[in-house]
Amino acid sequence: MKISKVYEDSLAEELELQPGDKILKINTKKPRDLIDLSFLLADEEIVLAVEHPNGTKEIIQFEKDVDEELGAEFESAVDEMKTCRNGCVFCFVNMIAPNMRPTLNIKDDDYRLSFLYGNFITLTNFTDEDFLRIRNFHLSPLYISIHSMNPALRRKILRNPAAEKIQRQLDRLESYGVEYHTQVVLCPNLNDGAELDYTISEIMKRRPYAQSLAIVPVGMTKYRRDFFPLNQFDREGAAQVIKQVEKFQIRSREKTGSTFVYLGDEFYFLAGKAIPPTEYYDDFPQIENGIGMTRNFIEEFHEEDIIHTSKKISIDVICGTSIAIILKNLATEVTRLNKNIDVRILPVVNEFFGSKINVSGLLTGIDILNTLKKNNRNCDKILIPATALRAGTEIFLDDMTVDDLRKNFSAQIIPIHNGNEFLRALR
Repeated sequence: MKISKVYEDSLAEELELQPGDKILKINTKKPRDLIDLSFLLADEEIVLAVEHPNGTKEIIQFEKDVDEELGAEFESAVDEMKTCRNGCVFCFVNMIAPNMRPTLNIKDDDYRLSFLYGNFITLTNFTDEDFLRIRNFHLSPLYISIHSMNPALRRKILRNPAAEKIQRQLDRLESYGVEYHTQVVLCPNLNDGAELDYTISEIMKRRPYAQSLAIVPVGMTKYRRDFFPLNQFDREGAAQVIKQVEKFQIRSREKTGSTFVYLGDEFYFLAGKAIPPTEYYDDFPQIENGIGMTRNFIEEFHEEDIIHTSKKISIDVICGTSIAIILKNLATEVTRLNKNIDVRILPVVNEFFGSKINVSGLLTGIDILNTLKKNNRNCDKILIPATALRAGTEIFLDDMTVDDLRKNFSAQIIPIHNGNEFLRALR
C-alpha cells in the first residue's frame, strides 16, 4: 500500500511518513486493501513495517487511540484489483475510443471497491473466500449489477455461465445480513417489457436487504464493434418504460413510503417529461449512479438566494444536449430578476463518442473547445460541467485540461459541481 498524500497535523505526519512510502505490514500482517488497513490500524499498539522510496526499510512502533486514523491517502485502494470476466453486450468500456489513457479500459469487478466507493459488481467472479470475507468483515452495503433476474437471460446478457447464479448469490449475501443496492442497464427488446416486470418484482421481494433498484438506459458510442444487435431507446420507448415502472413506484410508496425503484434521468429527457419531484427520490440512494442528479441540481440551485447586481456580465454555460433545457430554465430565473446578466446555454454535441451520447459527464475537451470557438464571443465567464473532469483533477476524458481551454479564451473558465455553484457563478 503506497502513500500518495499525508495530511497536515495527522498521525502519519507525526510518524514522518512521506508520499511514496509503502506500508508493508501492520503488526506482522500484510494489508491487502484499505479494508485490511482500517481493521489492522484499529489496535492501540502498532508495529508498522515501512519501505521508503529509496528502498530502505524501517520498523515504526507507536501507540494510538482506538479511533485515531492514520491521516494518509493511498495510490490504490486494493493491492490487486479483481477484474471483470464478463462480455456484457452493452459494455461501455468496449466502446471507448482507441488510444485513450489505459485507465479508461480497466474493467473492475471488485467487491472491495463496491463497498468502499459504490462501484457496481456482477458477482460472477466471486469465490467462497470472497463471500466469507464479506461475512467476517460485514462489508455492507454492496452495489450489484443485476440486469435481469432471469438466469438464462442474465447469462446471455453477461455472456458468462456464472451469471446464472445470481439468485443463489443474493440468498447467500442476505444470510450474512448484507444489504445491497442494485441496477439494471435496460436494453430495448432484450431485458425490457415482461422481463423488466419480473426483475423488478423479484428484487422488491428481497427487501429490506435490497435497498434500491436503479434502471438506466443503455448507451452506445460510435466506437461500438459488438455484433450483438442492440438499440437505444427513442421518445416513445422511454415514455413506455416510465409508464411501466410507475406502477411499481406507486405500489411501493403506498406500501412502504419509499419509491425503491428509480429511473435514470435520461428516460425523462428522452420522453420529454418533467423530472420527478424531490420526494420521489427519497434520500437519493443512487445519486452517484446519476439517479436524481438533475433534481438534486435543481434543488441545490434554489437553496441559494438570487441577488440583484448593477454590474453587467455575460456568461456562457457548457453542457450536454440532454440537460440544456433544464439549465436554460434555471438561467431564465436569474436573468428575469437581473437584467444586467446575459446567460447563453451552449449544448455540446458529442462528436468524440457520437451524437447519441448526450450527457455532460462524457463531454471531451476537444468538443467543448470546438463549440466555444464556433460560438465565440467576448464573455466574462465560461461555466463547464465538473462531471466531465476526472475526479479531483481538471482533466477531461481526452486528456485535454481546463488550462488548455483557458489558453484559447480571455473569459474566466469555472468548473461547476452542483446547483449552488451554478447560481453563485451566474450572479
